Amino acid sequence: MGSSQMLKGVLEGCVLALIGRGETYGYELVSELDRYGFHDVAEGTLYPLLMRLEKRGAIRATYRASEKGPRRKYYAATDAGRQEIAQFAQEFSELSHAVARVLGSSDCEVHHGR
Repeated sequence: MGSSQMLKGVLEGCVLALIGRGETYGYELVSELDRYGFHDVAEGTLYPLLMRLEKRGAIRATYRASEKGPRRKYYAATDAGRQEIAQFAQEFSELSHAVARVLGSSDCEVHHGR
């Protein structure tokens, strides 16, 4: 994935959307993000983001025993989190359409082609 500045702008919404699909834990989130093309998301980036989401009530966390190793912290979306997912999806759709229009605009090509 490209610029880290662009990534910061969408990563939180994408992580919340993945959690909204069902309970999951940190390492599984990193793997899912990688599968979707977010290849450079480190656990050191993910866990502070999860803490922010939990602190503002978008997700809840529970510890569960693991078949292998220590217990895991599982994350699930709250009702407030599901509302945030819907809002993120709407705002991202509007933004991506606006960017696509700008990039596809002949005016853009004319101004930069001088």
